[in-house]
Amino acid sequence: MTTRKNISSGAIWEDIVGYSRAVRIGNVIEVAGTTAVDENGQVVGVNDPYEQTRFILSKIEKALVQAALRCKTSCGPECS
Repeated sequence: MTTRKNISSGAIWEDIVGYSRAVRIGNVIEVAGTTAVDENGQVVGVNDPYEQTRFILSKIEKALVQAALRCKTSCGPECS
């Protein structure tokens, strides 16, 4: 049987609405919708799409690392 690993971002609403930042089942990892909101609920990079994108990709990278992937760059799709 394939095991399931839920990866939490620590956001308060994860428990309230029942989702995880990412879920790994076997060799498949699904990442939930990600926004530029920090752990305090504040929007990061207001009116700055570039900064919002960097913040979002960093959040996704952290989830992938927790799911046991290694990313070669902080803003690239090359994960193994």
